[in-house]
Amino acid sequence: VQLQASGGGLVQVGGSLRLSCAASGGTFRRYTVGWFRQAPGKEREFVAAIRWTDSNTQYAESVKGRFTISRDSLKNTEYLQMNSLKPEDTAVYYCAASQGIIITTMRNPTAYRNWGQGTQVTVSS
Repeated sequence: VQLQASGGGLVQVGGSLRLSCAASGGTFRRYTVGWFRQAPGKEREFVAAIRWTDSNTQYAESVKGRFTISRDSLKNTEYLQMNSLKPEDTAVYYCAASQGIIITTMRNPTAYRNWGQGTQVTVSS
C-alpha cells in the first residue's frame, strides 16, 4: 500500500490542523496506521496510531487530549485532528502503515513498513 500524507501548514499557537493519510494500491482494513513526527535535529517520534482490525488506539503523552485519530473506511483514509497546537508540535509529520503490528510495538517506527512522504506542520508563536 502506498501512502499520501497531506494537510500540513502554518498555524498560530492554539490553532488547529487536520492531517490526512490516504492509501492507494490497497486498503487499510488489515493495517495499523500511525503518525510520527520529526523536528530538525531530533529523532522521529511517535504521535498516535490506530489498529484498524480492532480499533486499538494509542497516543503519545505529549499530544493526548489535543490530537485525535479518526478514519474513513470508505475513503480508505486516516485523519489526525490536531487542536491546541503548540510551537513544540512543529515538525514534519509522517504517516506509516504495516500489517501484523502487535499492540506493544505500535509506538515503534521500526515496526512500520510503509511510509508516506511527510507533511510540514509549523506552529508560530
